[in-house]
Amino acid sequence: MKRATLRLLGMATAVSIGALGLAGCGQGGGNDGSADGAGKTLNVLVGANANHAQQFQDWQNRIAAAFKKQTGADVKFETFASANDELQKIQTSVVSGQGADVYAIGTTFTPTAYSTGAFVKLDQSMWDKVGGRDRFVPATLGISGPDPQDEVGVPFTDRPYVLAYNTELFKKAGLDKPAATWDGLLEQAKKLTGSGVYGFSTGYADNYTPWKFAWTMANQAGNPLVDGNKARIDDPTVKQAYETYLGWLTKDKVVNPAALGWNDTQAAADFASGTSAMMLMTTASSKVTFDNSPVKGKYAYAVMPAVPPGQTSAPAGGTPVSSIISGDNLVIAKYSQNQDLAAAYIKLVTSDDEQINYNKVFGDLPANAAAAKKVEDADPSLAPVLDSASKSKSTPFTGAWGDIQLALTNVVVQSRQSLASGSVDEGILQTALAKAQKDAQASLDRASANK
Repeated sequence: MKRATLRLLGMATAVSIGALGLAGCGQGGGNDGSADGAGKTLNVLVGANANHAQQFQDWQNRIAAAFKKQTGADVKFETFASANDELQKIQTSVVSGQGADVYAIGTTFTPTAYSTGAFVKLDQSMWDKVGGRDRFVPATLGISGPDPQDEVGVPFTDRPYVLAYNTELFKKAGLDKPAATWDGLLEQAKKLTGSGVYGFSTGYADNYTPWKFAWTMANQAGNPLVDGNKARIDDPTVKQAYETYLGWLTKDKVVNPAALGWNDTQAAADFASGTSAMMLMTTASSKVTFDNSPVKGKYAYAVMPAVPPGQTSAPAGGTPVSSIISGDNLVIAKYSQNQDLAAAYIKLVTSDDEQINYNKVFGDLPANAAAAKKVEDADPSLAPVLDSASKSKSTPFTGAWGDIQLALTNVVVQSRQSLASGSVDEGILQTALAKAQKDAQASLDRASANK
């Protein structure tokens, strides 16, 4: 009996695929993605959109109505609000063999989902049902699976990271555009800080973003954080990355002290009010917020620095990466009795029209290639976002990554008490990094043993 090992949130649980009825349990349907869903309900798990709650509810209603008209089936949406919540809901459903039919998961959690063996691999037949593999932007497929023959994730949204900057404040400071190095960007932030304005806006209490700074800066310095089956979080490049990121708030004082308790929504609101000159690690989805704020017409996007702290140019062995491959993938549970309906749902929400509509409402770039081209042609301001997408790099494709990501986030969580006192306590930071290294290595060891 084939078994899949689920390693989520520090809990190793062996799941019998046979016992859960995970193999070959989709209902009949055509290769065109059609499915007869009369009297059935498709359960879909998606991330909550706190920035645009009403629009998100309207979108769900729109999709449910379209899906009902197309298939005769209802759609029931369930949401998660954080990375921990996301993993817990997936764990509960997979272990019990019931729950959502379709999961919209962050790209960085796709390796963890793949490692469970509990999601449908996309063979040619399934790709045909969801509309075809060639309909997607090639780069968005970079973390659908370990290789093109073993993919589970269908790209839904594309969210490469960039920075937003206030062009009016830059002009007043005699600056043309953001610097291409982290040190240069910090010097600009210092020049822009004053008279009630701070150089940077970022959310130190966000559930998803803080670890991305450490990952980006470490990779730029030549450390991918995972080397084969070895974790490299105790490497000096990682410590320097955290010291840089946390130092903006304490030593450099280019971030509003209130940012210690901010999530990214609050950081975006700060930038939108005109009280910060740059928002770091944001995406095209912020455009919806900014275009309905005082900074409308006074901001632009730029690719984030690709040169690590302490360097004036990319070092030998470093990777000049500007963003992780970021966005959402759609995966189908093997236990689902509605696999063809799930495919029909995915085909609908990744269609040209629906991807363009999603972009208009929420700002996320389409993963659908034809839709992405139309969005790009219609809005030249997104050129830096598309440039960042081309410079993006996948996080390590290992089932341990979900745990590693949470361990990296916890370094900031453990440091926040000392940050509140106005400093980065080196002892606390070193202890937090040591724990993250230990936890990451233990997760990698389990992932390796369970292959």
